[in-house]
Amino acid sequence: MGPTPEEAVPEVAASGTARVAAGVAARVALTQAAADLLVTLTAIHGPLMFHQSGGCCDGSSPMCFPDGDFTLGGSDVHLADLHVDGLEKPIGFHMSQAQFAYWKHTHLTVDVVKGRGSGFSVEAPEGVRFMIRSRLFTDDESATLNAV
Repeated sequence: MGPTPEEAVPEVAASGTARVAAGVAARVALTQAAADLLVTLTAIHGPLMFHQSGGCCDGSSPMCFPDGDFTLGGSDVHLADLHVDGLEKPIGFHMSQAQFAYWKHTHLTVDVVKGRGSGFSVEAPEGVRFMIRSRLFTDDESATLNAV
């Protein structure tokens, strides 16, 4: 079953995308709402990072932490550095290797929706949560992906 009209994928923010070399497809992007929230959260918490664990329920939502507060393991994959207008430091996006095995053919867009998720993600006190919207890469995009 597809998304409802309210859940349709919103426009991706031009200011919230991974910067990649010309001719290389980005693996992760941000909606404008997510980029705006990240500016606000950075003012509160300092530089940030994302980790996508691949767990069930809210564990499958991207978790946002102050940069360095979540210890990355040897099996975590760095998918992107998200550059957001208004932030000096890009926001790293990491994923567990096991989850990446399932999602390696998928473009991810980080969005934000009303409602609290569970866990320790820094957006929770704001009454919102980050979520992933996804689509398969086109054949042309797949041909230009960087190895991870």
